[in-house]
Formats: sequence, C-alpha cells, structure tokens
Amino acid sequence: MIQLEGAGKTYEKRGQKIVALAATNLNIAAGEFVAIVGPSGSGKTTLLSLLGGMLAPSAGKMLLDGVSVYDLPVHERAKLRQKRIGFVFQTFNLIPYLSALENVQIPLMLSATDRKSQQEKAAELLTRLGLGERLDHKPGELSLGQQQRVAMARTLANDPAIILADEPTGNLDPATRTQILDYLTEFAKEGRTVVLVTHDMSAAELASRQLLLKDGKITPRFAIHAA
Repeated sequence: MIQLEGAGKTYEKRGQKIVALAATNLNIAAGEFVAIVGPSGSGKTTLLSLLGGMLAPSAGKMLLDGVSVYDLPVHERAKLRQKRIGFVFQTFNLIPYLSALENVQIPLMLSATDRKSQQEKAAELLTRLGLGERLDHKPGELSLGQQQRVAMARTLANDPAIILADEPTGNLDPATRTQILDYLTEFAKEGRTVVLVTHDMSAAELASRQLLLKDGKITPRFAIHAA
C-alpha cells in the first residue's frame, strides 16, 4: 500500500542543513494500523505530511500502490489525496459558521456529489459517530470531543482507504480520548490503513505495529513495552 524508498526531508536554515527526516525505507500494508511515537521535534508531523502527499521529500520516493506520488502533476496528487487519504488532526479545522452536517458535506461537495446525496451521507456518518441529534449544531455549540467526531465524520466522507491521524486525542478528556481511539481501531478493522502519530504510549499500544521516531530516524518494530 504505502512505501518509502530512501525518502527524507531536509531544510536549509541560516546556511545550515537541518534533517527533519533521515532517508527512510518503510512499508505499510493495506489494512495495517501503525503508530508512530516519539518526542516533540522528532519528525513525526514531517513524516505524516510526506505520507499524506502534502510535503515532497528532499530525496527518495513515496509510493502509493506502486505509484510515485510526488512524480505526479500537482492536480493529480490533489485528486489522489481527495479520493484515497483522510486526515484527522489535533486541531479540528471545522468551519465555525457551518453546521456539523455542512462541515461533513464539504469533501462531498468538492467531489461533485449531488446535494441530496451529500446530506444523506453526512447524516449517516454523523449518526454512526453518535451525533445524530447534533446535525444542525455549529462547532461552537459542541464539546471538543463532539467537534473531533465531526472532523472524523468529514474524514470518512469520501471513504478513504488511508487515515492519517496527527495527535487526534491531544485536546480531549480521558473518556473522549478512549472513544476516538476506539473509532480509529474500528476503522482499521474495516480494512482501512491507519497511521497514528502520538506521544501517548497507551494509545500506541492499540496499533498492530509501533515505530519509534527520534531525531528524524525511525526504529522499526519498536517494542513499546521495553521503552
């Protein structure tokens, strides 16, 4: 499903070369649930952005089902992200003046789905995530946990094969954190590929494989209980 072949990311800052992600080889199978753990500044978000088609590597390649993503024209890469990849962030990025239903409709609108189908699909997803009675509520009228569930429903709108989650429980209370992690586990059981970036070791334990990222370098098959 996802392959990194010698992919790395460097920056130039004040004449110095900064390695955000060292040259990396990585394979993530279809339907796998992978957690990437590591301290702040270790390169976790850089890696996730690269996997999501949002940040081109300085060297090497990222392949999705054998296709070199960053060799695609920009519009083709955007189309691939829209159809194949869903993102869940610590900040929910909901549009404050739109209702929960309308926020979830956005990706469906961009994919030219007709309005009635948009509304039906958005309502179905929100109901699945326990928000069937909150369809008309705006983000400011929802708790943080409810806002994250709206964001997750929006992520699922185009039925992505891959879900990339960047610290999705960072702002949530313990009960809601557990609920969000249960949903991610459920999505993986449905056959989606889930990549979770987290500093939370107990969250990482839910994944089928954990990777440690430190100083831009990945330690594969990281034994979390030995950390």
